Amino acid sequence: MVSVAEIRKAQRAEGPATIMAIGTATPPNCVHQTTYPDYYFRITNSEDKVELKEKFQRMCK
Repeated sequence: MVSVAEIRKAQRAEGPATIMAIGTATPPNCVHQTTYPDYYFRITNSEDKVELKEKFQRMCK
C-alpha cells in the first residue's frame, strides 16, 4: 500500500524549476468595450439603474 506522502514525493520535481513554454489564450468571442455596458445591463436585468449604467459607459470610453 502506497502512502499519500510517497505519492506526493514521487510527483514533485527535484532541482530548479524550469519554464518549458509560454502560451496565450484568447476566447473565441469578442465584446467591444463601447457596447459592453448595454450588453452587461441587459443580461443582468439591471437596465433600470440608469445612473450606474451611465457611469459604467463613461468608464468604458
